[in-house]
Amino acid sequence: MGQLVALDLPAGPAFVDALVAAWDAGHAVLPLDPRLPRPATERLLDALRPARIVSANGDVPLPGAVPTEPGDALVIATSGTTGAPKGVVHTHASVTASALATSAGLAVDPDRDRWVACLPPAHIGGLSVITRSLVTGTPCTVLERFDAASVEHEARRGATLVSLVATALGRCDASGYRSVLLGGAAPPTELPPNVVTTYGMTETGSGCVYDGRPLEGVELRIGDGTLGVDGEILVRGPLLLRAYRDGTDPRLPGGWLPTGDGGRLGTDGVLVVLGRLAEVVVTGAEKVWPTPVEDVVATVAGVAEVAVWKRPDPEWGERVVAWIVLRPGADAPSLAEVRAKVAAEIAPYAAPRELVVVDALPRTAGGKVRRTDLT
Repeated sequence: MGQLVALDLPAGPAFVDALVAAWDAGHAVLPLDPRLPRPATERLLDALRPARIVSANGDVPLPGAVPTEPGDALVIATSGTTGAPKGVVHTHASVTASALATSAGLAVDPDRDRWVACLPPAHIGGLSVITRSLVTGTPCTVLERFDAASVEHEARRGATLVSLVATALGRCDASGYRSVLLGGAAPPTELPPNVVTTYGMTETGSGCVYDGRPLEGVELRIGDGTLGVDGEILVRGPLLLRAYRDGTDPRLPGGWLPTGDGGRLGTDGVLVVLGRLAEVVVTGAEKVWPTPVEDVVATVAGVAEVAVWKRPDPEWGERVVAWIVLRPGADAPSLAEVRAKVAAEIAPYAAPRELVVVDALPRTAGGKVRRTDLT
């Protein structure tokens, strides 16, 4: 059996070299986030039990190691938006399947295209850019971190492909790229023509649905209560995880992965993602999905960012609340204005009953809003 090698390295050539070296030796890799405080890193190491940790200080063995299974390539810690992070195990087969499907979805030509990797490789959105480059032989420039000037500079130098989160897209001019993959959080309502919105998660090896349509080899269905929770998005395909690090396999009979997200499939087969099932706000017995409400509130004048969540309400059980970040110099919209717009486009019961202006929204390293941190 192979070992699990933790990489405590910033993004860049040294990280890629260490990844390739571990793979060549028959080992799997656990990328660590150098931005985590030491206690958080130690908890992660204790939970996932790598055999060694490679850092700028050298290669250090660790006690209590748990071996990997033959064919394992990666163990990736989930973002933790739904609780304590879990170690998602991907095999070389699932990494390859993801790389080929995503590259086919973008019509990538290794002789003409070049990737820019600028998201943290400790998360699947950043790591998958590097791994698909390795699998397909497509050139890739790995930046240590996202920097708007560097991302724009690489486009001028001939880079054609980049993966971003919504916050990063809003901070740079990505018009010089042929295609921009956008994931990690709900996309803005208005997008440039070169942006491809993605849906996926660590368990699917990166985005597996582009602009609402599943990639080649990916199947979608909506749970009906007999298979999966009613209204839940289910995914099946060769790019799914093997298991979690503790050995549990989250797949349902038939190989379907329950995503925990609610959604629907249109008659044209396009997937509409409604949001996390656990994030539904139940107000006066009506169910309100935060994401559609956010899409409407984002169109209100002066709103730069918005997150919708809930607070307890003595009359309604839960009330819909909108936390907003204002554009520079803008005045806050009135609650009445926001309520009227949401009521007109969705339903009166979905309209926020409270408006909270904040300087910034709490987010994970991957750009997802931490709704449970909204208070």
